Amino acid sequence: MPSVSQTLRLVVIAPDSLQPDAGDDYAIEQAERSRALRIGLLEAGYNIVAVLPTDTFLAERLAQLQPDMIIVDAESEARDALEHVVVASRDARRPIVMFTNDDDTTHVKDAVAAGVSAYVVAGLSPERIRPILEVAMARFQHEQELRRELAHARSELNDRKLVDRAKGVLMQRQGMSEADAYAKMRRAAMDRGLKLGEVAQRILDVADLLG
Repeated sequence: MPSVSQTLRLVVIAPDSLQPDAGDDYAIEQAERSRALRIGLLEAGYNIVAVLPTDTFLAERLAQLQPDMIIVDAESEARDALEHVVVASRDARRPIVMFTNDDDTTHVKDAVAAGVSAYVVAGLSPERIRPILEVAMARFQHEQELRRELAHARSELNDRKLVDRAKGVLMQRQGMSEADAYAKMRRAAMDRGLKLGEVAQRILDVADLLG
Protein backbone atom coordinates (compact mmCIF):
# COMPACT_ATOMS: atom_id res chain seq x y z
CA MET A 1 0.00 0.00 0.00
CA PRO A 2 1.48 3.35 -1.01
CA SER A 3 2.17 5.93 1.63
CA VAL A 4 -0.12 8.94 1.80
CA SER A 5 2.59 11.04 0.19
CA GLN A 6 2.48 9.01 -3.01
CA THR A 7 -0.14 9.25 -5.73
CA LEU A 8 -2.98 6.91 -4.88
CA ARG A 9 -4.81 4.95 -7.56
CA LEU A 10 -8.51 5.53 -6.99
CA VAL A 11 -11.65 3.85 -8.19
CA VAL A 12 -14.71 6.06 -7.95
CA ILE A 13 -18.09 4.41 -7.43
CA ALA A 14 -20.57 6.90 -8.86
CA PRO A 15 -23.82 7.41 -10.80
CA ASP A 16 -23.71 5.89 -14.26
CA SER A 17 -23.84 9.11 -16.25
CA LEU A 18 -22.54 12.66 -16.08
CA GLN A 19 -24.93 13.62 -18.89
CA PRO A 20 -28.44 13.18 -17.47
CA ASP A 21 -31.67 14.11 -19.25
CA ALA A 22 -32.07 17.85 -19.61
CA GLY A 23 -35.41 17.86 -17.80
CA ASP A 24 -34.25 15.89 -14.76
CA ASP A 25 -33.16 18.60 -12.33
CA TYR A 26 -32.22 16.13 -9.59
CA ALA A 27 -30.05 14.06 -11.93
CA ILE A 28 -28.42 17.22 -13.26
CA GLU A 29 -27.59 18.34 -9.74
CA GLN A 30 -26.05 14.98 -8.91
CA ALA A 31 -24.05 14.93 -12.11
CA GLU A 32 -22.61 18.36 -11.34
CA ARG A 33 -21.70 17.31 -7.80
CA SER A 34 -20.11 14.10 -9.06
CA ARG A 35 -18.15 16.00 -11.72
CA ALA A 36 -16.91 18.49 -9.13
CA LEU A 37 -15.71 15.67 -6.87
CA ARG A 38 -13.76 14.00 -9.68
CA ILE A 39 -12.19 17.27 -10.73
CA GLY A 40 -11.22 17.90 -7.10
CA LEU A 41 -9.59 14.47 -6.86
CA LEU A 42 -7.60 15.04 -10.06
CA GLU A 43 -6.54 18.54 -9.02
CA ALA A 44 -5.35 17.12 -5.70
CA GLY A 45 -3.00 14.85 -7.64
CA TYR A 46 -4.84 11.56 -7.39
CA ASN A 47 -5.06 9.04 -10.21
CA ILE A 48 -8.64 7.97 -11.02
CA VAL A 49 -8.16 4.63 -12.76
CA ALA A 50 -11.88 3.96 -13.27
CA VAL A 51 -15.39 5.16 -12.51
CA LEU A 52 -17.65 2.20 -11.84
CA PRO A 53 -21.34 1.66 -11.16
CA THR A 54 -22.56 -0.55 -8.31
CA ASP A 55 -23.43 -3.56 -10.43
CA THR A 56 -22.86 -7.30 -10.21
CA PHE A 57 -19.43 -6.99 -11.85
CA LEU A 58 -18.02 -4.60 -9.26
CA ALA A 59 -16.02 -7.24 -7.35
CA GLU A 60 -14.41 -8.51 -10.56
CA ARG A 61 -13.49 -5.02 -11.72
CA LEU A 62 -11.95 -4.12 -8.37
CA ALA A 63 -9.92 -7.35 -8.44
CA GLN A 64 -8.64 -6.45 -11.90
CA LEU A 65 -7.85 -2.81 -11.17
CA GLN A 66 -6.36 -3.28 -7.68
CA PRO A 67 -6.97 0.33 -6.56
CA ASP A 68 -5.35 1.75 -3.43
CA MET A 69 -8.59 3.37 -2.31
CA ILE A 70 -12.28 3.33 -3.17
CA ILE A 71 -14.26 6.56 -3.36
CA VAL A 72 -18.02 6.19 -3.04
CA ASP A 73 -19.92 9.11 -4.55
CA ALA A 74 -23.53 8.64 -3.52
CA GLU A 75 -26.64 10.62 -2.71
CA SER A 76 -29.95 9.27 -1.42
CA GLU A 77 -28.94 5.75 -2.51
CA ALA A 78 -25.89 5.91 -0.25
CA ARG A 79 -26.81 2.86 1.84
CA ASP A 80 -27.29 0.59 -1.18
CA ALA A 81 -24.10 1.82 -2.85
CA LEU A 82 -22.11 1.25 0.31
CA GLU A 83 -23.42 -2.28 0.75
CA HIS A 84 -22.35 -3.14 -2.80
CA VAL A 85 -18.87 -1.75 -2.27
CA VAL A 86 -18.32 -3.44 1.10
CA VAL A 87 -19.39 -6.82 -0.28
CA ALA A 88 -17.28 -6.36 -3.42
CA SER A 89 -14.13 -5.51 -1.45
CA ARG A 90 -14.43 -7.86 1.52
CA ASP A 91 -11.87 -10.36 0.16
CA ALA A 92 -9.28 -7.62 -0.40
CA ARG A 93 -9.82 -4.83 2.08
CA ARG A 94 -9.12 -1.28 0.96
CA PRO A 95 -9.84 2.10 2.50
CA ILE A 96 -13.29 3.37 1.53
CA VAL A 97 -14.14 7.07 1.55
CA MET A 98 -17.75 8.08 1.09
CA PHE A 99 -18.85 11.50 -0.15
CA THR A 100 -22.54 12.31 0.00
CA ASN A 101 -24.91 15.25 0.26
CA ASP A 102 -27.52 13.07 1.90
CA ASP A 103 -28.04 14.64 5.33
CA ASP A 104 -29.65 11.45 6.70
CA THR A 105 -26.82 10.34 8.96
CA THR A 106 -28.69 7.49 10.62
CA HIS A 107 -26.52 4.91 8.87
CA VAL A 108 -23.14 6.56 9.45
CA LYS A 109 -22.42 4.25 12.39
CA ASP A 110 -23.22 1.19 10.27
CA ALA A 111 -21.01 2.54 7.49
CA VAL A 112 -18.02 2.95 9.81
CA ALA A 113 -18.64 -0.51 11.29
CA ALA A 114 -18.71 -1.94 7.76
CA GLY A 115 -15.25 -0.59 7.05
CA VAL A 116 -15.67 2.95 5.77
CA SER A 117 -12.57 4.95 6.68
CA ALA A 118 -14.17 8.36 6.16
CA TYR A 119 -17.78 9.47 5.72
CA VAL A 120 -18.08 13.02 4.40
CA VAL A 121 -21.46 14.73 4.36
CA ALA A 122 -21.88 17.89 2.25
CA GLY A 123 -19.71 20.97 2.39
CA LEU A 124 -17.06 19.53 0.08
CA SER A 125 -14.41 21.94 -1.15
CA PRO A 126 -11.33 21.02 -3.22
CA GLU A 127 -8.86 21.96 -0.50
CA ARG A 128 -10.49 19.46 1.89
CA ILE A 129 -10.05 16.45 -0.36
CA ARG A 130 -6.36 15.64 0.25
CA PRO A 131 -6.54 15.92 4.08
CA ILE A 132 -9.65 13.72 4.09
CA LEU A 133 -8.02 11.02 1.98
CA GLU A 134 -4.74 11.16 3.90
CA VAL A 135 -6.53 10.71 7.21
CA ALA A 136 -8.62 7.89 5.74
CA MET A 137 -5.50 6.09 4.51
CA ALA A 138 -3.72 6.52 7.83
CA ARG A 139 -6.74 5.23 9.72
CA PHE A 140 -7.06 2.24 7.39
CA GLN A 141 -3.38 1.34 7.76
CA HIS A 142 -3.66 1.62 11.55
CA GLU A 143 -6.71 -0.64 11.59
CA GLN A 144 -4.97 -3.16 9.35
CA GLU A 145 -2.01 -3.27 11.73
CA LEU A 146 -4.36 -3.87 14.65
CA ARG A 147 -6.01 -6.70 12.69
CA ARG A 148 -2.62 -8.29 12.02
CA GLU A 149 -1.64 -8.01 15.67
CA LEU A 150 -4.94 -9.57 16.75
CA ALA A 151 -4.59 -12.39 14.24
CA HIS A 152 -1.03 -13.03 15.46
CA ALA A 153 -2.16 -13.09 19.08
CA ARG A 154 -4.94 -15.54 18.26
CA SER A 155 -2.50 -17.74 16.35
CA GLU A 156 -0.06 -17.78 19.28
CA LEU A 157 -2.86 -18.65 21.70
CA ASN A 158 -4.01 -21.49 19.46
CA ASP A 159 -0.43 -22.77 19.15
CA ARG A 160 -0.03 -22.76 22.93
CA LYS A 161 -3.19 -24.82 23.29
CA LEU A 162 -1.95 -27.31 20.70
CA VAL A 163 1.44 -27.58 22.41
CA ASP A 164 -0.17 -28.21 25.80
CA ARG A 165 -2.37 -30.95 24.34
CA ALA A 166 0.56 -32.54 22.49
CA LYS A 167 2.69 -32.49 25.66
CA GLY A 168 -0.12 -34.31 27.42
CA VAL A 169 -0.13 -36.99 24.72
CA LEU A 170 3.63 -37.55 25.00
CA MET A 171 3.51 -37.58 28.78
CA GLN A 172 0.70 -40.13 28.80
CA ARG A 173 1.89 -42.43 26.02
CA GLN A 174 5.66 -42.24 26.43
CA GLY A 175 5.87 -41.64 30.16
CA MET A 176 7.72 -38.36 29.73
CA SER A 177 7.89 -35.46 32.09
CA GLU A 178 6.41 -32.21 30.91
CA ALA A 179 9.89 -30.72 30.43
CA ASP A 180 11.08 -33.72 28.40
CA ALA A 181 7.95 -33.70 26.23
CA TYR A 182 8.43 -30.02 25.48
CA ALA A 183 12.14 -30.50 24.73
CA LYS A 184 11.36 -33.34 22.34
CA MET A 185 8.86 -31.21 20.47
CA ARG A 186 11.33 -28.32 20.23
CA ARG A 187 14.03 -30.62 18.79
CA ALA A 188 11.57 -32.00 16.26
CA ALA A 189 10.56 -28.49 15.23
CA MET A 190 14.19 -27.40 14.74
CA ASP A 191 15.19 -30.58 12.91
CA ARG A 192 12.28 -30.31 10.47
CA GLY A 193 12.17 -26.53 10.13
CA LEU A 194 8.65 -26.38 11.50
CA LYS A 195 6.87 -24.21 14.01
CA LEU A 196 6.27 -25.71 17.41
CA GLY A 197 2.53 -25.51 16.83
CA GLU A 198 2.88 -27.48 13.58
CA VAL A 199 4.78 -30.24 15.37
CA ALA A 200 2.13 -30.29 18.07
CA GLN A 201 -0.62 -30.62 15.47
CA ARG A 202 1.18 -33.57 13.83
CA ILE A 203 1.49 -35.32 17.18
CA LEU A 204 -2.22 -34.83 17.82
CA ASP A 205 -3.11 -36.05 14.32
CA VAL A 206 -1.07 -39.24 14.81
CA ALA A 207 -2.62 -39.75 18.23
CA ASP A 208 -6.10 -39.48 16.72
CA LEU A 209 -5.21 -42.03 14.03
CA LEU A 210 -3.81 -44.50 16.54
CA GLY A 211 -6.72 -43.98 18.90
